This record gives sequence, structure tokens and C-alpha cells, in this order.
Amino acid sequence: MSDRPIPLGLPPLARVHLPPLTPTIVRKNVLGRWLAPVLSAAILIAALWQLRGIDVREMLRIVPRSPLFWTIFALGYLVTPFSEWVIYRRLWQLPPIGILALLRKRISNEIVLGYSGELYFYGWARKHATMVGTPFGAIKDVAILSAVVANVWTLALALVSWPTLGALHLGTDAKVMTLSAASMAIPSLVTLVLRKTLLTLPRHELRRIAVIHVVRIVATTLFAAVLWAVVMPAAPLAWWLALATLRLLVSRLPLLPNKDIVFAGLVAFTVGRTSDVTAVLTMIAGLWLITHLLLGAVLTAVELVTMERTT
Repeated sequence: MSDRPIPLGLPPLARVHLPPLTPTIVRKNVLGRWLAPVLSAAILIAALWQLRGIDVREMLRIVPRSPLFWTIFALGYLVTPFSEWVIYRRLWQLPPIGILALLRKRISNEIVLGYSGELYFYGWARKHATMVGTPFGAIKDVAILSAVVANVWTLALALVSWPTLGALHLGTDAKVMTLSAASMAIPSLVTLVLRKTLLTLPRHELRRIAVIHVVRIVATTLFAAVLWAVVMPAAPLAWWLALATLRLLVSRLPLLPNKDIVFAGLVAFTVGRTSDVTAVLTMIAGLWLITHLLLGAVLTAVELVTMERTT
């Protein structure tokens, strides 16, 4: 009997060829390539369509020239994309250029369709960020926590501003207001109860994201109130906080593009179109829309140039 080992039928190590490892973030397809230009075109068309109802010349006539006004305006505009960049920087090592993608995400959500920006950002991040875990699950968790924090903050601010809101004569009774509050509170409570099923990120990351959302929404509310107060310093701050609450209530309406224009129209219906408050809010809403339009055009041009260089 021979002492040689019996071969087991396995090929030699040198003949075993392993497939090369490639990161998923470099995978490109037709949808990912054309999503940004199509969404950019939708942003521009939506902005131009909504801009038709604004008297731009009259709006620019009452725009303040104060550096304080423009500083607060810029901070209020950038606080949302910057806070999201902080979130995704920790999750995916998002590069600094990601702030531009998050700006496009916000513009799309504001004037095209709610959560359409998340679709664009998901496609952009797959190509430019080091995505780990379940990327779509992370975006979903961030969006859910943002909605929960916004609902809780809106309810808290509504309770504080209740007397001033009553003075606006919105034409609603206590029963309607109670049902409206329940429509925001119940989904938030369901999310908290089913958080282990709905949310995928670790608990410590969820807490950190929730804290960032709280800071962001408090900052945007205060920036909005202070911005209005700079234009009309004679009005009491309580009125501006009440209007900020009303603006938050409008922002919670789903599938509603350009909520600032809708908010200004609601205020005009409530206090009258000839009111100075209506003129101020319409002017600022128009500035938001023009900013969306200009930034959308610039970011579209940058996206198209970058796409041409990489093809």
C-alpha cells in the first residue's frame, strides 16, 4: 500500500481564480445617469410656473437692503442642507461637495414633490459617497426622524402660540384643531412604538440624528421669526412665532409643492391682502422661490458639465 495521500479532487491553489472585488458605488445605469438632469429640468419648470403669480418688480421694491436681513436669510436657507450634511458625513463619510447635492435635494422637495429629493440624493450618494450598511434604510430613517421631530415641535409650538393663533381667526373650532393635532401626534407615536421594525440604524445613531433634527428645526423657526421681525420690527415677536407655527403646520401637508407660497396665500386670506404682514410674507416667499430657481439653474449647469466630462 502506498503512503501517498489520496487526492480529494480539489484543484491546486494556483488554479483557483477569485472574481475581482468592485465597490457598488461605481455601478452606473441609465436611471442614475439621467435622474439628475430630468429632476433639474422639473425644478426649473416648477419654479418658473409658480413664479408667474408673483409681481417680482413689486416684491423687489420692498426687499430690505440691510446686511442683517440677508445674513439671516442665508442662514435660514442653508441650515437644513448643512444639518443633513453633518448627519450623512458621520454615516457615509460624505465629502464637502455633498452640500450641493443636499441643496438640490431640498429644492426638489420644496418646489417639485415631497421626498423626490431623497430619490435624487440616493442616486448621487451611490456614486460619490462611501455607503455602508443599507443606504436606502439610512435615508428612510433620517426622513422618518425628521418628520417625527417636526410633528412634535409643531405641536409644542402650537400650544405655546395658542392665544395668538386664536387671534388670527382661522375659522376653525376646537374640534378641528384637535383632529389636526391628532393627525400629527398619532403617526409619531406609532413610529416610536414600532421603531425596532421601522428603523434600521443603531440606537445611538438614531439619537444623534434626532438631536440634530431638533437643533435644525428650532433654528429654522427662530430664523424665520427673526427675519420677519427685521422687516417689521414694530410687530410683537409673539405674532411672528404664531405665524412660524402656522408655517410649520402648512409644511406638514404632504404632496404640496412650494409651501411658502401656500403659506403666504393662507395669511393673505386670513388677515387680508392689503395687510403689511401679507406683503412681507409674500415678499419673503418670493425670495425663497427665486433663490430656488437661481440655485437650481446653477446646480443644473454644474451637473451637466460634470456629466459631460465623465462620459
